[in-house]
Amino acid sequence: MPLGDSITGSPGCWRSLLWNRLQSTGHTGIDFVGTLGPQGCGQPHDGDNEGHGGYLVTNVANQNLLPGWLSATQPDIMLMHFGTNDVWSNIPPATILTAYSRLVDQMRASNPAMKILVAKIIPMAPASCAECGQRTVALNSTIDGWAAGKTTAQSPIVVVDQWTGFSTATDTYDGVHPNAAGDQKMSDRWYPPLVAALDGMTPTPTPTVSPTVSPTPTVSPTVSPTPTTTLTPPPGGCTATYRIVNQWQGGFQGEVTVRNTRLTPITGWTVRFSFNDGQQISQTWNADLVQSGTDVTARNVSWNGTLAAGASTSFGFLASSGATNTVPPIFC
Repeated sequence: MPLGDSITGSPGCWRSLLWNRLQSTGHTGIDFVGTLGPQGCGQPHDGDNEGHGGYLVTNVANQNLLPGWLSATQPDIMLMHFGTNDVWSNIPPATILTAYSRLVDQMRASNPAMKILVAKIIPMAPASCAECGQRTVALNSTIDGWAAGKTTAQSPIVVVDQWTGFSTATDTYDGVHPNAAGDQKMSDRWYPPLVAALDGMTPTPTPTVSPTVSPTPTVSPTVSPTPTTTLTPPPGGCTATYRIVNQWQGGFQGEVTVRNTRLTPITGWTVRFSFNDGQQISQTWNADLVQSGTDVTARNVSWNGTLAAGASTSFGFLASSGATNTVPPIFC
């Protein structure tokens, strides 16, 4: 369920880009849901959504509008970009977060295993609101802490940074609503954590990164061959398998699968590898990952460190690459 205001629904063409990218990369058994239908966008897509133009998230919470929408559509995953009109109305961040919490409680009442992707909202610079830009910063600065306190293993909350690298000058047509370039950026930011959720994984929040260092790709990646490498550790440890999921000019999406090779459970894991071709990771999910030069170290997060005998888990990342992108040796 795409949930929000006019940025999501009027017409919200990031949804059509996201839908078609999912279809082209093999995620065909999905259903976008909502009580509202599509509003154009110039390409076929599943346009059902819950993007209500002009709505405030505080009003939706106070008026208990969400339970009816949930009952009618039964979503499993929520994509929420909500709060722009609240910011415009000078509603304090704490009040907006209280509304977020109420909506999350209602989502979990509908589906205890709801996976919830919450956006740091895109920047604002409307001609009639000189303060809106800073108010947006104030709201976004509180979302990580709120999500950390509200997330659960059964119903994880993932923060998706739609703010960093988004320009009101080049990515909106009025200082608020995305143009074609903005729609592409929003789709690109939603895609990796949504794919992780669809694959049954729990992504971690995407880190805030400078757009001048790690820009968001503006073209949909084409599926490339998926080379893999696996190195087996000493008996009683774990294995790690690295593969390139998708690849496009200047970047790629990688995935590492960790498997417990012991006969007993493990309660934590660490994966290390070193890039050979100058690759730089910009976003990651499902692991605490640090890159120092060419060396990459990834450790489990709270919900995927314990693996039963023979069990596995995966984490993913986006990275830049040049003409050469070889698969590195990897150790677990």
